[in-house]
Amino acid sequence: MLRPSSPRLSLQRPALLLALCAGLAGCAAPALPRLPAPLPAAFAPRTAAVLPPGTPVPDPQSWWKTLADPQLDALVDEALRQNLTLAQARSRWTQARLLQRRDDRRYLPAASAGTRTVQDVTASDSYLHASLDLSWELGLFGAHESVGRIAQARLDAAAGAEQAARVALVADVVRRYVELRAAQRQVALLDALQALDGRSIEMAAVRQRYRLGTADDAAQARLRQLQAEAQRTQPALAAAQALRALAVLVGRTEPDPAWSTPAAPLALGAVGFGGVPADLLRARPDIRAAEAAVLKAAGEQGLAQSDLYPHVALGASLLYSYNLTQYRRGTADNVPGIGPVIDIPLFDWGRRRAQADAQQEALQEALLAYRQAVLEGVADTESALAALDQQALREARLREARTVQEQRAGQRATLRRLGLASDYEQLADQRTALQADLDIADAQAAHVLAFVGLYKALGGAPMPAPEAAAAGAGAPSATLAQVRP
Repeated sequence: MLRPSSPRLSLQRPALLLALCAGLAGCAAPALPRLPAPLPAAFAPRTAAVLPPGTPVPDPQSWWKTLADPQLDALVDEALRQNLTLAQARSRWTQARLLQRRDDRRYLPAASAGTRTVQDVTASDSYLHASLDLSWELGLFGAHESVGRIAQARLDAAAGAEQAARVALVADVVRRYVELRAAQRQVALLDALQALDGRSIEMAAVRQRYRLGTADDAAQARLRQLQAEAQRTQPALAAAQALRALAVLVGRTEPDPAWSTPAAPLALGAVGFGGVPADLLRARPDIRAAEAAVLKAAGEQGLAQSDLYPHVALGASLLYSYNLTQYRRGTADNVPGIGPVIDIPLFDWGRRRAQADAQQEALQEALLAYRQAVLEGVADTESALAALDQQALREARLREARTVQEQRAGQRATLRRLGLASDYEQLADQRTALQADLDIADAQAAHVLAFVGLYKALGGAPMPAPEAAAAGAGAPSATLAQVRP
């Protein structure tokens, strides 16, 4: 027969339900903090004011292909395959992924077996104990989730380090190649200057013989020749150093002889960066590393918080005992046991509380470091954009000056055809033209290097392969990505 429940029992059920909900809520890790990263929607437009509308913006994942040099493309591809520093970074990412798998299994049931010999208290008998132990740490109060955050942060940091190695590698390959081609161009121009000064010496001697010039003219021509020869040593050394550096970057012991063949220096055409989205900054390795540090600090803070509560585990064991002295089994040789294992913080609770407070402060420090990394990334990119604009302006003005000089040289050529000027005066125009070409070559290289610096500031390099990204290396932590502002 059914009986109505007592009022006391009806009041206890909601209380028990509330207590159970509170206990389950306490088992969760602390919520992840929001990343304080106020980024502008786009960087301040600069080049858009001088470039025509619709100017293409280079792809940040293959930005060096804007230079349209097949040999450079081949060098970058070879470096990405063969560079030893990048290979080490990939190995560290693989290690982090394996450690993450280890940490994922930390809160799974575990079994162990072992044997040992023991003696009784009277030292009259020896026993062989064989045991089978089962344990399952539950990871309550957010411990399991916090360990997962720390493992993910380790993987994110390794992925950021791999990305940093990739960014630096691509930028170094392009920079060294640009330096090589610019140095080869400068060497060729300085050789032409020396040959021109040699002709000046010969013509000055002829003019002196016919009393049209003085010995000082020949001395000045010789002085200019020696100066050009001395100036040639610097780009020649730069070319040799660039060849050796390229060999190291692509994992070779010797440079490829084909690299030494002079070729046209790299030139940067019209590219637009008037509204570069600031979200590209999230690919910067230092920002990814700072984000991983926030996630790691959050995991450590969660672990320290879980240490304030009891640790609960389930355990079971089976003990088998055999008397080695009497060669017989005992009457109670099989001893099974099962039950919970509870570690309650009592006397060291104050120490654990201090540790939790310290980890909370460490999390705040990581958030400040992330904000600092973002601000520095914005400043670096703005500076790189300004440098690119200024170098582009410098190259354009030098080219305009070269055009004016060609016009003046054309006027003097007309005078020579009319017999109003001599060939000796033409040498001065040719020397001025070669000096202008040297300045343009230097400005052209500086313009391309500023382009390299911009994409290095943006963290521009090929992203990891799809399989690596699917494993968690190519993207930032999903947990932190969900709490971005």
